[in-house]
Amino acid sequence: MTPLFEQVTIPAGHSWGLLWRELEAIPFLWHYHPQFELTLTVNARGQRYIGDHLGNFEPGDLVLVGPNLPHTWSASERIDAARPMLAVVVWFSLEWIHQLAEVFPELQSLRQLARRAGPALHFTPAVAARCGDRLLRLQALEPAQRLPLLLDVLLELAGDLQAQPLASSALNLVAADLQQKRLASVLDYMHEHFREEIALADMAGRAALSLGAFHRFFKRHVLCTPASYLARLRIGRACQQLIQTEHSIAAIAQEAGYRNLAHFNRQFRADKQMAPRAFRQQYRRAA
Repeated sequence: MTPLFEQVTIPAGHSWGLLWRELEAIPFLWHYHPQFELTLTVNARGQRYIGDHLGNFEPGDLVLVGPNLPHTWSASERIDAARPMLAVVVWFSLEWIHQLAEVFPELQSLRQLARRAGPALHFTPAVAARCGDRLLRLQALEPAQRLPLLLDVLLELAGDLQAQPLASSALNLVAADLQQKRLASVLDYMHEHFREEIALADMAGRAALSLGAFHRFFKRHVLCTPASYLARLRIGRACQQLIQTEHSIAAIAQEAGYRNLAHFNRQFRADKQMAPRAFRQQYRRAA
């Protein structure tokens, strides 16, 4: 599935966003956006998909996802059947972090948290429990009272040096507006057309750069070559299909954009250190 761009709207008079979602089930909605996303999941057990990371989550799961990193949670099992699942979601921008750190030197650790969160961070159970209790109080507070509580949460998260990155790599944080637009245009195109043969010249044209300049630009901000990123999108799609469907390996390879099954098997094994069939079996045993 091609990740969808989500337009995150911060309400007027607010510097960050809060979403309180009570659900009977958490649907699979593969998406990305330029904001950071802090997600606390309550009364739910299921799977999370972040970049090329696929993993199970339990109640109280707390994850900070970096900008433009495709992600979704999916769950149908409620721990307490009498209560809905709950996702408490906080959105904020890189600019917001920089402004806070510039005005308040005591908040410099938030810059470090932002840098570490590029591939998404999964916080340790003790930190997640303490911060989760505070995040659950946000909804009942007035907007002006929410901000210090959120800063308290972010400062504790910044101090969790045992938090684990989830995706294998992350996009660099692009500060300049023109660069952000260039990168977003290219990524949108790649996410939409990853099953096809994409010419480097087409991507360079979308970024309004020469071939050489585009290759350097992409590698600087995405931390890999365009070909590697395209392979990662295809392998990620194949992983999703291996877990969620009974389709044959050949059909999954074809649907993900591979015209040669042997080439797919080689790339999959290089990325996941196992064959596609073994990946399917291992994940289902762990689920």
